[in-house]
Amino acid sequence: MNLIIDIGNTLAKLALFNNEELVLIEKVTHEHFVNRALQLIAKHDIKQGILSSVILLKKEQIEKISKRISLLELQASVEVPFKNNYRTPNTLGVDRIALIAAAVCQFPNQNVLVIDAGTCITYDFVNSSGEYFGGAISPGIQMRYNAMHTFTSKLPQLELLETTTELTGNSTVNSMHSGVVNGVIGEIDNFVRRYKEKNGFLTVVLTGGDINFLANKLKIDIFAQPNFLLVGLNAILIHNNQ
Repeated sequence: MNLIIDIGNTLAKLALFNNEELVLIEKVTHEHFVNRALQLIAKHDIKQGILSSVILLKKEQIEKISKRISLLELQASVEVPFKNNYRTPNTLGVDRIALIAAAVCQFPNQNVLVIDAGTCITYDFVNSSGEYFGGAISPGIQMRYNAMHTFTSKLPQLELLETTTELTGNSTVNSMHSGVVNGVIGEIDNFVRRYKEKNGFLTVVLTGGDINFLANKLKIDIFAQPNFLLVGLNAILIHNNQ
């Protein structure tokens, strides 16, 4: 059994894989992930794990887990199942590394664009030869709402509503919703179109916290994969233990 620990900006995810099969997934707060990981280790037959974090962790947090199992901490120097041609590999986020690993393992020999719609929206492209060159990063949906409120004196603080898809807003609030939602949808559609024009056949994967809202609003064919990052982390762990 493999233990997968993904520390995001707001929550931590813990998952168990039996080889390539996802058998358990949980979300916990940052302060509780160590205790929950130790509980899972005590309960299940776990010999190895991988930890990925976009925030700075304390050394003792990692050591508590690594004393119990063989723990791989994902960083730029870790071996991955793709060729990394990113010009500044040491600055490449571990979340993006995991997403590309999932892409090449789930869709081998294909051009794949992975769109992670979370705090930020990231676009990562890997070609059919398993070569990764980079992508793009833009503000996520909630970040756009926050920015309009923070950097103006009169625009209110808003949050995403399921019904906010109208093109023409008939109030300031509705206009803000239209700008954010239709702006994100237009941005994603445009990125996909341009990658298809440049590379021909393209597999598009959508993941991240806003996947449920966006999946049925995009005009493109996509694979909606809510646990794609966890799959990638497990693929990296398997790749390093072959």
